[in-house]
Amino acid sequence: MPAEPRTIAEIARALESGKTTSEAITEQCLDRIAERNPSLNAFITVLADEARAQAREADREMRAGRRRGPLHGVPISLKDLFDLRGTATTAASRVRRGHVARADAPAVSRLRAAGAVFVGKTNLHEFALGTTNEESAFGPARHPLDPKRSPGGSSGGSAASVLAGMAYASLGSDTGGSIRIPSAACGLVGLKPAFGEVSTEGVVPLSTTLDHVGPICRSVEDASILYSILRGFAPSPRAPQEAPRGLTLGVLRGYFTAVLDPQVAAAFDSACARLQRQGVRLDDVDIPHASDIAPIYLHIVLSEAAVYHAMTLETRPDDYTPNVRLRLEMGRYILAEDYGRALRGREVLTREVDAALEGRDGLLLPALAVPATKLGASDVRVGASEEPVRNITLRLTQLFNLTGHPALTMPCGVTTEGLPVGAQLVGHRPRTPPMLDVAGAIEPYCGPGTSR
Repeated sequence: MPAEPRTIAEIARALESGKTTSEAITEQCLDRIAERNPSLNAFITVLADEARAQAREADREMRAGRRRGPLHGVPISLKDLFDLRGTATTAASRVRRGHVARADAPAVSRLRAAGAVFVGKTNLHEFALGTTNEESAFGPARHPLDPKRSPGGSSGGSAASVLAGMAYASLGSDTGGSIRIPSAACGLVGLKPAFGEVSTEGVVPLSTTLDHVGPICRSVEDASILYSILRGFAPSPRAPQEAPRGLTLGVLRGYFTAVLDPQVAAAFDSACARLQRQGVRLDDVDIPHASDIAPIYLHIVLSEAAVYHAMTLETRPDDYTPNVRLRLEMGRYILAEDYGRALRGREVLTREVDAALEGRDGLLLPALAVPATKLGASDVRVGASEEPVRNITLRLTQLFNLTGHPALTMPCGVTTEGLPVGAQLVGHRPRTPPMLDVAGAIEPYCGPGTSR
């Protein structure tokens, strides 16, 4: 595997100092794509010529003293739900065969204005309706650490592209965990901002009231840079991060730790112990109606997805992969009164998360209950039980799409097989920056290999 690429922040400093060029780092990414994409299938569309032209233009601008900020000249990838002008937006489905975007999605437009170099569009679970990235018209994306495993989904190709050094970050979407699940599975940082902070216009929707847009990258600092750009703010230099002493975090127990792979549980508990040694206060907390999360989520996401797909389910049903089509068809049979009940349940859960956060700087829980799952598996063993892969992978993330709270996953350990484990931090709504400050403070003590 190629040497791990540096972070956006480090590359930005190297570009500013003249130690490297955008053309050089873009060529490195394209070389990695050529080498690894045939086996990983992370990209649906590779934009080699366009990326080289963008990199050369970025170098010309920087030589002329016109520096646009830390993303200027940095290669990134885009989940293939985002419109990129002049390029197909496939959503990994035959249903969208022949589609070409006329304009950039607003989120893409902001990255372009910041000088990003787009190396390609990444593979995903068809229409983002899945957690393994297997059901795609273009075949499954594969995990860079073990090609027999899934990189997670639905933004699986995005996470694989970053982990394999094909891009320095990727733009993903998250409706039930689709940024955080693959980030946790691949040992990356994935940010779901608070609901409504980043535009979802120009992004193929799954569920209009649950969809979020955010980055997959290698550090909290990179997530902060990309978040600022996506919000339309100029990223400011990050001050040296203070130690986390004095922070108070609620650790979600009960439902959230009842069904965990033993190695995930051990890695998470070790991260909690490291934080406590640094003076972080950890309080065990619970969400009283946590057992209702899954049915509330399903009644909303499937109903809203069925509305968007109503016409093509009638006219082009065979162009969907079978399981995705089945889930969409299920949404057509949900009663209006069930949808209304789910909306009321959502309000209850939102109040309960707010209450758990009261007087605390954030909530902490695992991001993914199991390590990266094997491709083709419908169930996975967790302790003494067999759990459906889709259910177990969504279990810890979907709540915060319902409530709209900002949430971020970061690495907190590895299994004996070398597979990453992720911890999830949840912040107060409606703003993400305070959570990013907390994430930056705990990041050095949360991750694997920490001896502090």
